[in-house]
Amino acid sequence: MNKKRVVVTGIGAVTPLGNDVESTWKNILAGKSGIGELTRLNPEEYPAKVAAELKDFDVELFIDRKEARKMDRFTQYAVVSSLMAVKDANLEITDENAERVGVWIGSGIGGMETFEQQFQTFLKRGYRRVSPFFVPMMIPDMAAGQVSITLGAKGMNSCTVTACATGTNSIGDAFKVIQRGDADVMVSGGSEAPITQMSMAGFCSNTALSTNPDPSKASRPFDTNRDGFVMGEGAGIVVLEELEHALARGAKIYAEIVGYGSTGDAHHITAPAPGGEGGARAMKLAIQDGELKPQDLNYINAHGTSTPYNDKYETMAIKEVFGDHAYKLAISSTKSMTGHLLGAAGGVEAIFSVLAIKDSVIPPTMNLETPDPDCDLDYVANEARKQEVNVAMSNSLGFGGHNATIVFKKYQ
Repeated sequence: MNKKRVVVTGIGAVTPLGNDVESTWKNILAGKSGIGELTRLNPEEYPAKVAAELKDFDVELFIDRKEARKMDRFTQYAVVSSLMAVKDANLEITDENAERVGVWIGSGIGGMETFEQQFQTFLKRGYRRVSPFFVPMMIPDMAAGQVSITLGAKGMNSCTVTACATGTNSIGDAFKVIQRGDADVMVSGGSEAPITQMSMAGFCSNTALSTNPDPSKASRPFDTNRDGFVMGEGAGIVVLEELEHALARGAKIYAEIVGYGSTGDAHHITAPAPGGEGGARAMKLAIQDGELKPQDLNYINAHGTSTPYNDKYETMAIKEVFGDHAYKLAISSTKSMTGHLLGAAGGVEAIFSVLAIKDSVIPPTMNLETPDPDCDLDYVANEARKQEVNVAMSNSLGFGGHNATIVFKKYQ
């Protein structure tokens, strides 16, 4: 099969560091943290006291209030980020091209907030008072559905749900849709709004969240004193486009997406496989898919959750894949500043990987003060680094043993 080349022509995001890509990226490079005290819920009810919440997000700047009320928060984030990404790509969707423009956006847990609110209504007032929009607001595929409706995109429309690998799987799967010729453009990424009562309760119960009360220090990937991740929210969306289609309309090109690997651990519902072997296989597949050699890689945006097992095993996986070159790679976990956006993490981190290539700068891993002896690679500690990046990799690993890796390359 003659594989088509695919490039990134638009990016859009809402994150704890800013309600657009520009402010988010500026704050990432400055090493600022989007993590603060938990305000959406009562912190006294949870051992985790901090979260990475959006600040001053106003959905009505983009979506009519009546329509926004029919969307869970995670869908609002996806629609807003997609509108920004399509605008950034200067892409006009018309009757002529709509059937060749698709949407592939995932969410790890979907409309959890809607479920909780409507269940309380059901308990107090019965089924007749449950909103008729309850199910369409709750289901994870509604981000993709509403983006399609808002944009008028009539091509392939899908949703991936692979826990914390969701955003990366979504972009990888959308990449393959274009590569095999089934679409010219795909709007893709992940969205999540998990700062809800039951989400916080569940992650606290399984001891995944940091109980460090200091917002500036709670997320500390690869540090000996890490004790869990910080819950974050937001969305990251990219516009992927077949190269000739992009060139024909004079689109700007951020980078080329060249490789995708996806594997399963077949090991445990929450713990990664020993040595990160599933993640290692995903990285190897992505490198092979991109027709690259391990030594071609310059930068890895690590999954880097700040949990004891993930950081150690991801480091082991990188060493397995790259050998001696692992020590020459620049690696960072931007979750040290954004928190962990679950299903949206891969979308946001794909954008960071693309911008690292475009701007020749590597974002830092903040709060890396006491390096873990098991984590002995170059994690670009505490300060961004100016460095040419020709090839960047982004890893995402999720509950259920889902591993996903995508590889971007400087467009030539």
